[in-house]
Amino acid sequence: MTLCRKQTLCALLLLNLGVLPASWAGCDDPAAPGVNWSGCDKSGAALSGADLRGAILKRTIMNEVDLSGARLSGADFSFAKLRGARLNRTRMDEVSMLGADLSGAELNGALLDRSKLDRVDLQQAQLQGASLVESNLYQARLDNANLAGARLIRAELKQAVFDGADLSGADLEQANLLQASLEHTNLRDSSLIKANLEKANLYYADLRGADLYRASLVNAELYETRFEGSRLGGALWVDRTRCPLDAGDICKE
Repeated sequence: MTLCRKQTLCALLLLNLGVLPASWAGCDDPAAPGVNWSGCDKSGAALSGADLRGAILKRTIMNEVDLSGARLSGADFSFAKLRGARLNRTRMDEVSMLGADLSGAELNGALLDRSKLDRVDLQQAQLQGASLVESNLYQARLDNANLAGARLIRAELKQAVFDGADLSGADLEQANLLQASLEHTNLRDSSLIKANLEKANLYYADLRGADLYRASLVNAELYETRFEGSRLGGALWVDRTRCPLDAGDICKE
């Protein structure tokens, strides 16, 4: 007997693989908590203020969709396409966006705390004032993204790419930026207290006025990196030496 002779058995097998044919999802179902739009095409839909808490949106195409002010807590956007989507002021804490494409999306003031954003594409996205506290952005792409004033406290940013991004005034306290790329990144007046910047690429990074108290810069790559007006007190320098607690913007004379 063929394993997928019965539709129910097929559905279970495909769900375990994270795949669900659009014909089995409720593509025509109205927006509601827990709706299943997996694999559906919702490009350009007007969903501003919609309640999609816990919605299943795996591989859903939502390019240019308007989700401003929507409630998306706990929704699953894994591998979904949201290029140019508008998600300003959207509540989307604890969402899953593994491998999702949000390039050029607007997420200003969005709440993304404790979310799974591994390998997400946020290149050229707008995230001014967004909150990503304790979120996981492992190997995420944020090239040229605007994260001015964003909150990334205790965020997992290992091997994330922020080249050319604006992180001015951002709060990255205790964030893990191990092996992250921050080339030409604007980090002026940001908080990097106790942040892990070990083996990070900081070529041409602007850290003027940044607070790096007790941060770790062990084996970080520095070239034309600017530290004027920064605070390096207690930081671990590139060569593993500890900066004096009263150090300003120079670790060692």
